[in-house]
Amino acid sequence: MTVRPIVITGEPVLHRRAAPVTEFDDELRELIADMFDTMDAANGVGLAAPQIGVGLRIFTWQMNNEDGVPPRGVIVNPYVKASRPADGAPDPHDEVEGCLSVPGEGFPLRRGERAEVTGFDADGNELSFTATGWFARCMQHEYDHLNGFLYIDRLEGRWARKAKKAIRSKGWGVPGNTWMPGVDPDPFGHDGSGDADDADADGEGHVHHEIGGDVGP
Repeated sequence: MTVRPIVITGEPVLHRRAAPVTEFDDELRELIADMFDTMDAANGVGLAAPQIGVGLRIFTWQMNNEDGVPPRGVIVNPYVKASRPADGAPDPHDEVEGCLSVPGEGFPLRRGERAEVTGFDADGNELSFTATGWFARCMQHEYDHLNGFLYIDRLEGRWARKAKKAIRSKGWGVPGNTWMPGVDPDPFGHDGSGDADDADADGEGHVHHEIGGDVGP
């Protein structure tokens, strides 16, 4: 089991559709173990395989929920169908989202409050559950990764402009940028090294007071 570098927006694997898993074997289980190790080291609530440079349709999560779903899990070849987001602008405090591949940043985004999730576990057994609230948001966020989208691609108006400005200012948006969980300073401030404005955000960017603050979550 190994903690792997997390790639940052601009890396091609983040911006293309991931391939389905075809073999449920020891190699897959080793990859999933590395994903859990990396997610934990990054204090994340979710991690998709493309975020560690692997273009396969897998994501892990670590999030308490009220849906009867184990708080820690993995899903392979998932399909996520979300309810329609409510109309109107996202709340700039209660709907802030973030991403380990856009480290240290957080922007408000409206998502559906409910998501139907199907797929397979690490052994190829079928999974099916309903996610609500912030757990539904996590499922949608990670599923987007598998389809070549980051949450910043869904931002609108001034939030989209702010995100683009932040990416330019940090030299992201091009291949070759990574950060190493457990070695580099935590970009969301869990080790006391992040920006003050980011100190309340979970590793996958969800704000602590919205998710419940456990890491992991």
